[in-house]
Amino acid sequence: MNGEKQELRIKRVFSRKRPRDVLRTHLTPVNKRGGGSQQCPSNRRLSSIMADLHFNETVLTLHCVCCWQYCSDSEDLFGGYDSILEDSSLLAKLDDVEQNERQSDLQSAAHTDAVDQQDFTSLRPSNEGNQTCEDLLTDSILDDLRNEPLEDLPASQLQFQEQVNENVKRSRLQEGNKTSTPDRTERERNIEDKTKRQSKVRRSMTDHLKRTMLCNAAAPSNVSRTVVLKEAVVSEEISVAMQAMETVSAETTDLGPFFGLPTKVKDLMYKLRGIKSLYNWQETCLNLGCVQQRKNLIYSLPTSGGKTLVAEILILRELLCRKKDCLFILPYISLVQEKVRGLAGFGLELDFMVEEYAGSKGKFPPVKRRSKSSLYIATIEKAHSLVNSLIETNRMENLGLVVVDEVPARFCLYSTHKTTQIIGMSATLGNIRDLQTFLRAENYTNDFRPVQLKEYVKLKDTIYEVDPKEEECFKFSRALNFKYSSGMQRIDPDHIIALVTEVIPTHSCLVFCPTKKNCENVVGMICKYLKEEFLQHRKTEKTVLLRELRDSGNGSVCPVLRKTVPYGLAYHHSGLTTEERKLIEEAYSSGVLCLLTCTSTLAAGINLPARRVILRSPYVATDFLKRSQYKQMVGRAGRAGIDSVGESILILQDKDRDMVTTLTAHPLICSCYSNLMHDDGKGILSLLLSLIGLNITTSLDHMREFLCGTLLYVQQKQLCVERSLWEVVQQGVDLLKEKNLITVTSDEHGQTLQVTKLGKATYKGSVDLTYSDILYKDLSKGLEGLLLNSYLHLVYLVTPYDMILQCKPDWMVYFRQFTLLSAAEQKMSAALGVPESFVARKAAGQTVKKDSNMVVVSRMYLALVLFSLLKETNLWSVADRFQLSRGFVQALLSSSSAFCSCVLHFTEELEEFWPFKALLTELMRRLSYCVKAELIPLMEVAGVMESRAKQLYNAGYKTLNHLANADPAVLSDSIEKLYRKQANLIVASAKMLLNEKAAALQEEVDELLTVPLDLPQQLT
Repeated sequence: MNGEKQELRIKRVFSRKRPRDVLRTHLTPVNKRGGGSQQCPSNRRLSSIMADLHFNETVLTLHCVCCWQYCSDSEDLFGGYDSILEDSSLLAKLDDVEQNERQSDLQSAAHTDAVDQQDFTSLRPSNEGNQTCEDLLTDSILDDLRNEPLEDLPASQLQFQEQVNENVKRSRLQEGNKTSTPDRTERERNIEDKTKRQSKVRRSMTDHLKRTMLCNAAAPSNVSRTVVLKEAVVSEEISVAMQAMETVSAETTDLGPFFGLPTKVKDLMYKLRGIKSLYNWQETCLNLGCVQQRKNLIYSLPTSGGKTLVAEILILRELLCRKKDCLFILPYISLVQEKVRGLAGFGLELDFMVEEYAGSKGKFPPVKRRSKSSLYIATIEKAHSLVNSLIETNRMENLGLVVVDEVPARFCLYSTHKTTQIIGMSATLGNIRDLQTFLRAENYTNDFRPVQLKEYVKLKDTIYEVDPKEEECFKFSRALNFKYSSGMQRIDPDHIIALVTEVIPTHSCLVFCPTKKNCENVVGMICKYLKEEFLQHRKTEKTVLLRELRDSGNGSVCPVLRKTVPYGLAYHHSGLTTEERKLIEEAYSSGVLCLLTCTSTLAAGINLPARRVILRSPYVATDFLKRSQYKQMVGRAGRAGIDSVGESILILQDKDRDMVTTLTAHPLICSCYSNLMHDDGKGILSLLLSLIGLNITTSLDHMREFLCGTLLYVQQKQLCVERSLWEVVQQGVDLLKEKNLITVTSDEHGQTLQVTKLGKATYKGSVDLTYSDILYKDLSKGLEGLLLNSYLHLVYLVTPYDMILQCKPDWMVYFRQFTLLSAAEQKMSAALGVPESFVARKAAGQTVKKDSNMVVVSRMYLALVLFSLLKETNLWSVADRFQLSRGFVQALLSSSSAFCSCVLHFTEELEEFWPFKALLTELMRRLSYCVKAELIPLMEVAGVMESRAKQLYNAGYKTLNHLANADPAVLSDSIEKLYRKQANLIVASAKMLLNEKAAALQEEVDELLTVPLDLPQQLT
């Protein structure tokens, strides 16, 4: 170009986020241009100008701002602006540069054509020069960027860039493969090239640049740009947190935005839990050096202190930052199900799996996932089987963290893998050092409670405050002056009615009773003397609750609840069905019910706090309260965020005063001991069998070395008094050999221990060693004449042995149900040892001359209960027919389902029992839910019971897919008394379950399509 040397440089700058007000200051509006939906050219490319274009030493910067927050995929980013600089038009200057460059090229091209190509002037169109320089200009300007890395581009543009590069390479390869023939002259090729250039449409530099930027901005993407950006931010924060965890020191305790986790986790805590900030002790615990360095930890706090939240944060850190699986162990099935529902939302938002291992649920070994981490939430028994399966498949290194609630002593096997961190939660323990030695763990203890607790005792007509500083440990608080009539005084000598009416219905109250029957009697007594105004308090909600209780019982409702619920009162114990308990718990939590009479099991289960807790007696059945039980009960007093103080009142008699003084005031702390020696050493036998079966130990010497790392070894002086630990081990090995569960072979190197097929089936099925040989005999005998036209024979085989002693047959009911059986079923029963004549004589009260095995007889009685349930699916009618509590019938059903799962895994290891695999799989599914087939997919979702499944089915949510894709707001409006929070939990659980099933299928597909690593190669 003529004149002064000029330079134009355009720099591409990537910005994650730019406010709208700043953006507007850099944009000059002009007439709107269409193009948001414009079709992108096939050769589009984000371009910049070469450095050899010059323009008056002007330095221009082109900010390609990726405004994902403000623009939709089809929005025209430049439609209303002609310039993206402050006060100058870049595109106008580009036009000037282009025109100057084109004129220079035209002059050069004209001179060349006149000298070298005079013979072909007639073949050249009049505008050839323009096209030539135009194409050269466009290509020359764009070529320089083709080799530049575009790290700062969004994912969608990088993907498009790669596609364009591939197309260019493919095009060049195709051109390179074309060879010229001898009879084609150079002149013909020139003519053909020029003819092709004639067909090209004129493209100015301005149009090309602008169209390219528009197309890149509007390029469709499979993933929302907002989602991509958020994922990028989360990934970056996780990366920073991981680096911080690796370089953490005692002086540097800051692990990142939220204790080593992305800010998104903090936002989810508020969104899903309503938690804005942590307690001081929680922050201290999370910043401990041992936690940051992934050492084992046991932390102890009172009930309701917030222990679980710390564990959940550590679990999320392991899942997201270290990409390792986690195991969360809880003591009860109900707690497992509640935790699965509560964490499903986190799993969906943070992309990890939440899997339930309780009852009959859980796969062994778990699905091996390539792209996602898994959180296994399990009961103690299921956790034992899960860890065994991981050890057997050499996958323990994938298990990064194990969290144990209440630190069970059967936890010894989990401490063997060095890379697995163990976090234990417990109440305050007296022998915490034993656990520290066993787990090689640190300890953190705090006495924090979110709500102040005041403990009282009631003796006669006086309330005393518990105060250890006092000489008698009790300090006078107030005298009771309740105006009781003589009749009322006779019915309620402990003044329970007066004590509860001081707080209800405005506040909540729990009354712990020593027995289940006492719970029902006390709630009936209280309700009898309440005023009529209690009936008006939240009357509509209580009416709905009664209807839901009736629906859960298929038209039946407990007479006691029918009387007490209108007053806002109910009882809670194991005699209720799971669905009844859940409905009552939800109603109490929401304030519809203001008082529950309950047994001690409620204190150990789901958290239901109250303003006042009353202990009806210092006994559980006939046993005096343990301090741990007492602390669990009174720990329910005080609702965080609602009450400023919580009260507990223990009602005692003069005869119990000294024992209650010791219970409440003295610093008597419970201790934790290994239970391997319980039940005549059943635990140690199970441990020995697992060690041999998993090839962890193959000799007595190796076994002794392993047992040195158990809690039993630490506590052997207290627990192994009559015989040494090594004598216990030797006797255990001899007993396993006697039961044909292991073999012992001797050679010059010593004894070698190996598991038998029966032993392997026993530990893989988690079958109690007491019953393993009996189960094998029953299954073998069952194969000889297995009844296939009825479920009765299979149901008998999976009826739990440990439930037999809990129920005594009613002989008249037994005989009546026996006569309803078919001839084939009666014949099968007689073959098992329960003939009709025996049952008839027992029903008639006659003496039976020929003795029968009463274990078999009682087991057949329970099998008839289960068989009736499978046929009718109406728990209430079956419980009434057999004169059993509905709670016991449901417990029998749940235990049978879990035992069926054990028997299924047991038979899978023994070839002779191959027919049982398919039969027991379907039976387990039916026992798990015991409802009509169409409701089973809905009841697979955690927290969905039969009545709720019916409501969902009738509302049109008939499959898991329906539920997973439901709108929680619409779902809440469609189902009566389904609160929005509950709807969110149900939808989240359904999505997690659907994802889990889909992921398992995908993993199976990937496994099938993977080329084997050991594929034979052709010999050369």
